[in-house]
Amino acid sequence: MKKIEEILNFIVEIEKLKGVQRKTKPVGLERYENSAEHSWHVCLSALMLKDFANEPVNIERVIKMLLIHDLGEIDAGDTIIYASETNELKDKEAAGIKRILNILPDGMEDELMELWHEFEAGETADSKFAKAVDRVPPLLHNIHGDGHSWKAHGITKDKVFSVNQRIENGSEALWSVMRNKLEVAVDDGILK
Repeated sequence: MKKIEEILNFIVEIEKLKGVQRKTKPVGLERYENSAEHSWHVCLSALMLKDFANEPVNIERVIKMLLIHDLGEIDAGDTIIYASETNELKDKEAAGIKRILNILPDGMEDELMELWHEFEAGETADSKFAKAVDRVPPLLHNIHGDGHSWKAHGITKDKVFSVNQRIENGSEALWSVMRNKLEVAVDDGILK
């Protein structure tokens, strides 16, 4: 019974991800997305795009990575990708994920923590693909939302292309399509 209580405490704690506001608006909505919505969206996206990974992937592991990769934002908050790769933020997210996973019963957190570290390192086929898919929804939000986040944060086309070119590490086919969409966004004046 104690294990169930600890799992229920974890479930209550991760509910807070719904309150973490991201920097992009879902397509067709005026409000900003929350991090829990993002997690759902990238998981379903990964499931639909798995056949386009550069290498065979274990989709269950990819989905687990995508479900937990942003839990550290409960403590660290969300930062736009173009400004989020600082050591200070990474340390804050790492401390947050550790705190949250430590709510789980002994031993349950180990696999999830390993998956989180694997995602962050981005060196395996599964993590490369997960990181690639993680980049897609925010791009689509901007492409289909008049570049709202790019414009609000002064993000240039050079920055968008350089940061998101990493998609090709997990899926060259996906990057090819997304690069074309970004080029159209430039031509349409959405991305400058």
